[in-house]
Amino acid sequence: MRSTLVIGGTGMIGGAVARHLLRDGWRVTVTGRTPRPVPDGARLVLADHGTLPGGEFDLVVDAACYTAVHARQVLPLMSAAGSAVMISSKAVYADADGNHVNSPRPPRFTGPITEDQPTMAPGDMPYDSPLGYGSNKVAAERVLLDSDAPVTVLRPSKVHGIGAKPPREWWFLKRALDRRPFVLLAGNGRGVDHPSAAANIAALVACVADNPGRRILNAADPDAPDGRTISRVIAGLAGHTWDEIEADDDDPDGWHPWHRIPPIVLDTSAGERLGYRPAGDYATTVREEISWLLDRAAADPDWYPEGTGPDWFDYRAENARVRY
Repeated sequence: MRSTLVIGGTGMIGGAVARHLLRDGWRVTVTGRTPRPVPDGARLVLADHGTLPGGEFDLVVDAACYTAVHARQVLPLMSAAGSAVMISSKAVYADADGNHVNSPRPPRFTGPITEDQPTMAPGDMPYDSPLGYGSNKVAAERVLLDSDAPVTVLRPSKVHGIGAKPPREWWFLKRALDRRPFVLLAGNGRGVDHPSAAANIAALVACVADNPGRRILNAADPDAPDGRTISRVIAGLAGHTWDEIEADDDDPDGWHPWHRIPPIVLDTSAGERLGYRPAGDYATTVREEISWLLDRAAADPDWYPEGTGPDWFDYRAENARVRY
């Protein structure tokens, strides 16, 4: 039985990786900083990067590597492993003018982003800041890729799945549950910010486990639906239909968490050439998250997922806007 260590295995991505590998027959150890539920069959070790467990593993996955310091702390385990994965982010990519997804001016990419796209410069400012997040990820990537460890860096886009913080689908789902007669869609619903299902990231990790090497791979769903498509998928899963009201690109009343113009789409062909096969497209993989949200909402009608709140749902302003 092959063994794996999933650092940050109590989170959305790490949990999905643990569940996938358990189904494949792996022995799975996950780390977390606090006691939290883990997938059935996994062993939880309370640890952070400064107190990682010792031992050798066939696969080491770091779903909580945010800085160069984290990378140096996990490097001995990755160097000793048969294969290793660091979860990075599409936030590292920069356009020709140096703009990135967290910069004041939105980036403008000329087409699907490949792994060769230039990135931000590495940095060590606070990693939970808009400018620090991507630059710290770049610094961590370089520590690992410049080593002799068999590490693959995965760069997902906007991740969705069970335990998302925040679950962006809630923007549409609660409106559907509240049986809103219409939905406002910025950019005429054509904005695109490529989704990445945690289940698809996990499938790519499993592929990398069988194909160790130092490389960078984009990790995103096989399709890149626009805001209109996502709103219809989620409303359909809630058994609801509504009128679609189009708004301008920068209209704050029509903003939703999946709106981005210019669009961002990742090229995932490198992973496919390695043998990766996704768990499903967006409409298929989002069902698991929607079921989780529906169960929680049914148990407590006043519940809001972490990272969301009533300020997402200003129905009075929306009604005044369209005069419903």
